[in-house]
Amino acid sequence: MLRTMAYVGALALIGLIVFYTANPLTDAAITAATTAEARPGWGVATRSQPAYALSQLDWPGKAETTEILRHPDGGRRDILRLAAPGEPVAAEIEIYRIGRETSRVAAEAALAARMDPAGTATIETAGVIDTKFGPVPLFSLTGSDRPAGSCLGFVKAIDAASLRISGFYCRGDSGPQRRSAVACLLDRLVLLGGDAATAAAFAQAELRRGSCAPNQSAASEASADWLTGLQAPLLRGRL
Repeated sequence: MLRTMAYVGALALIGLIVFYTANPLTDAAITAATTAEARPGWGVATRSQPAYALSQLDWPGKAETTEILRHPDGGRRDILRLAAPGEPVAAEIEIYRIGRETSRVAAEAALAARMDPAGTATIETAGVIDTKFGPVPLFSLTGSDRPAGSCLGFVKAIDAASLRISGFYCRGDSGPQRRSAVACLLDRLVLLGGDAATAAAFAQAELRRGSCAPNQSAASEASADWLTGLQAPLLRGRL
């Protein structure tokens, strides 16, 4: 009788353990479900303070806005947009501090989606410019409603600080003017606060900061070489 009671008690205990583990209404299941729902991905961080700004950017009638997105795995995206009231965004720059998140969109694909929200365009390389962050590759849109070359995108990775700076610029009457404006936009990007690695990267970049003079676009157009120029290289002499 004692052995039978012990056997039945053991079976009852095993049954309770199995029921507690498998029942979706138990505390363990509720905790797991709550944890999964609490990590949805990127979300707007309304309480975060801006970490970047554009210093001394001469743009009459501009409206500058900042949006901050955060990821539960540590990623942060600061997005600065410039536009005249009632007009589409004419310039945008995003500083992405990469965290532990595993689902990362390729830089070029993310840039194409931001430059053309309709999703009908693709991007192609458009040369390289020199900025305070070093050489920065440029991209232009093809297959969109906007005229070819009317917008220039850029992507720059700073591996030492786990940063990726990207964006686009859609003003200017010529390619060289837009190239010069992109370089000036990056040179005017300043850090308001961040970690030690980011502060060191921006401090090093400030040593190479340009002047953004009014005649910079003309000088840039005159000094563009065969590598960084948008047009085909001019050959000298006979082949």
